[in-house]
Amino acid sequence: MLSLGLIGLHIAHSRAPALISLLGELSGLPVTYRLYEPDDASPDAFARTLQSVRAQGLVGCNVTYPFKQIALRHVQVIPPSVATLGAVNTLHFQNANISATNTDYSGFIRGFQARFPNQAAGSVVMLGAGGVGRAVGFGLQAIGAQEVAIYDVNTVMADDLVQALTMTGLTARRLSAEEVQFAAHQADGLINCTPIGHDKTPGNPLPPECFVGQRWVFDAVYVPLDTDFLLMAAAHGSHVMSGFDLFLYQGLDAFTVWTGVTIDPSIARRAFQTQYSLHSAFIS
Repeated sequence: MLSLGLIGLHIAHSRAPALISLLGELSGLPVTYRLYEPDDASPDAFARTLQSVRAQGLVGCNVTYPFKQIALRHVQVIPPSVATLGAVNTLHFQNANISATNTDYSGFIRGFQARFPNQAAGSVVMLGAGGVGRAVGFGLQAIGAQEVAIYDVNTVMADDLVQALTMTGLTARRLSAEEVQFAAHQADGLINCTPIGHDKTPGNPLPPECFVGQRWVFDAVYVPLDTDFLLMAAAHGSHVMSGFDLFLYQGLDAFTVWTGVTIDPSIARRAFQTQYSLHSAFIS
């Protein structure tokens, strides 16, 4: 039995166990995937939970909010590109060492290329500079972004991500709240990497006047599947990539890290939609 798990806060309704269990069924591997919620958001609470899951013999685990950057402190083996990114979401326990990667990064790239084949990202406005925002921000360079303008209420995090992206050669700048609407009107793509729109934090991170038929739009939120952000974008004629695409591809990539098994994304998508009766125009 392959034991895996997820460390994070507010994860009781995560669909990750369902996806990883399904991938185990599709590959013929017996898999268990459990949820581990630390006592609080502190580095010490994360360290205690990580020590506990390792003691239980897990092969690896995912890491989600708010520990994607904290987890980096516990890793011994990490690709230079992921170290530069500064956040991880997939840990692999190998003897005494922990290796790490970021399948949010690879999953975003694969999802974009599948949803928008042969298209470059162009100019982008991105909301959110946290763990998933960092992964998506670095992924933008790989899909042909010319520039990215970033807004986050936490200006320190936004400035840090702008600096990190600029060092890779991507043109990046931080937006003030007053600049977001004008920047959105000029952008080819809009991205939401904030929690706004999730079932627990409903709403739309942008006012309606920001949506003017941008060429493409992506929302990292996938619960619900049809967020206000995506519905507004689609109503204005934008092509959309839902958070389900990121969820699917990051899970596929993590499963490969842990098992060495590669599964056809179209087979996994159809099986997951059928098994869990998912209905959305944005995930077919």
